[in-house]
Amino acid sequence: MTRKLKNYIGGAWVDSAGTEVIPVHNPATCEVLAECPESTYADVDNAVKAAQAAFEEWRSTPVLSRAQYMYHFKGLLEERFEDIAKVMVQENGKTIDEARGEARRGIESVDFAIGVPLLMRSDGVEDISSGIDETTLRQPAGVFAAITPFNFPMMVPLWFLPTAIVCGNTFIVKPSPQTPLSMELIFELLEELDLPEGVINLVHGGVQASMSVMEHPGIVGVSFVGSSPVAKIVYETCTKHGKRVQAQGGAKNYIAVMPDANMEASVKNIMGAAFGCAGQRCLAAAVAVGVGDAYDTMKNELVRYAQNLKVGYGLDEKSQMGTVISHAARERIETMIQKGVEEGAEVLLDGRKVKIEGYEDGSFVGPTILGDVKPGMQIAKDEVFGPVLSLMKANTFEEAVALINNSRYGNAASIFTNSGKHAREFKYAVKAGNIGVNIGVAAPSASFPFGGQKESFYGDLHGQGMDSIEFFTERKIVIERWT
Repeated sequence: MTRKLKNYIGGAWVDSAGTEVIPVHNPATCEVLAECPESTYADVDNAVKAAQAAFEEWRSTPVLSRAQYMYHFKGLLEERFEDIAKVMVQENGKTIDEARGEARRGIESVDFAIGVPLLMRSDGVEDISSGIDETTLRQPAGVFAAITPFNFPMMVPLWFLPTAIVCGNTFIVKPSPQTPLSMELIFELLEELDLPEGVINLVHGGVQASMSVMEHPGIVGVSFVGSSPVAKIVYETCTKHGKRVQAQGGAKNYIAVMPDANMEASVKNIMGAAFGCAGQRCLAAAVAVGVGDAYDTMKNELVRYAQNLKVGYGLDEKSQMGTVISHAARERIETMIQKGVEEGAEVLLDGRKVKIEGYEDGSFVGPTILGDVKPGMQIAKDEVFGPVLSLMKANTFEEAVALINNSRYGNAASIFTNSGKHAREFKYAVKAGNIGVNIGVAAPSASFPFGGQKESFYGDLHGQGMDSIEFFTERKIVIERWT
């Protein structure tokens, strides 16, 4: 019998009040791993009440003591590192090396949270006026929640939870119903910390649970990562209900390759950026723009490398690319490829209908490269979220920058060049939140905010870095005189 997942509320594993379930599939084997409950408003309400009940005691716990829990948590994550990676492969389809990389980045976020006692320090001025001192304080704000995506089921929740609770807040995680098993394991480790009941809570589910989180009056702020259309809904719904919100959306990330670039290094970086995690990440390279003479060489080298990528089950150490998340995702990606062909793109490498021996029914899409892509094509404008790389040609650096800036998205953009002049102009002119110079995936470390502009982000404060300290605290100005 397939087991049904439980929520974690008030320090206990409890059944959801919901009767509907969402099957959790291994996208390579099609095996049903578990059933995720479609939690109800009542479930979210119970989690909020537990978090509210825990808040006052937790906020008065010294910040150094709160940080100590994260030292212990990091140790547990290291001990169970391989188990966490294996679970991510089984529910998400990425390769074991990619899962290990995700686990390492998640642990980096815990490292950042350990530094919260320093980062929460405030400032002040003595004798701002005669006999009057003025200072600022950072204080926890209450109950926060995160609605997190399927593509990084362990890392993204850890962008938020550790920092939020060390800042003194209590927290609720609502993971993707497609990949809930990673968070189940993470909460099993968190349970070993003996945190006060209600400080952390886990509520499974899909749309109903997400809407309940966004609308519940007891939640003061929501962090979200997902597609741009949903990010906009999250932002509008949360602000309508008086919440602070950081909603990080999708992308169409461009990479410009200049004629003076080291082509071998550039192509290897683009390969990882385009086909790592089967293209299912918001920093994936979607369009490579060859400038001038760079286009033909770039095209030929990318095809040569990509056609030799080993696609297979993620637990096979030899696999270099795994599956996409589901059959539905595979069909959507293949439809977008076909649309590109119909609009005039040249198929340089076709990953449709790829079959892997022993996993014939798996959700595999092979690396796909489309050449001669034009700006007006759907494949050049819309997010694919799969292993599809479009190639475009620009005659000049300025034309390449214009192509990038014409995108309605602004998550990331990179340039490969040996020219300091072009690198500086690229950083100055390109409208994207994360800029790479000779870097394929411009992913900020945990101590820097995860940037995003235009339709890639809705809100004021991004995830990670000092933005997260600002997001998870209230600033209070204290002006005092003693006579």
